Amino acid sequence: MPIDLEIVSPERRLLARAVDMVVVPGAEGDLAAMPDHAPMIVLLRGGVVALYQGMQVTDRYFVAGGFAEITPDRCTILADSAVPVDQLSRQEGDDRLRDAEQAYAQADRSDVPALEPLLDRMQSARAWVETADAG
Repeated sequence: MPIDLEIVSPERRLLARAVDMVVVPGAEGDLAAMPDHAPMIVLLRGGVVALYQGMQVTDRYFVAGGFAEITPDRCTILADSAVPVDQLSRQEGDDRLRDAEQAYAQADRSDVPALEPLLDRMQSARAWVETADAG
């Protein structure tokens, strides 16, 4: 029995299909969603979403944060942005990292709530670069 997966970004609906398992990059660590999973909402960090058929990874998508809603028969990923891993550009990752580091360097260190999204942006950009390098 598969689980219905949908990956949506602000730009478009990227994917909708049934898979045996999906592994998402949760903020607290990777999480596997399979049929009959307990319902939950998970905060995502920048990282790779892996889709499985049987024991094989069939597709990989890089997400730059967002949320995943998991139910016993469905996993909906609401990604800040989502790109198939084979379309990642190392140059774009370097550009994202440079921009995130500059924004953090210019931030007011006394405004702690404003620093957290900047740190998340840097983590996501670093994950983009690492994923692009790994292919």
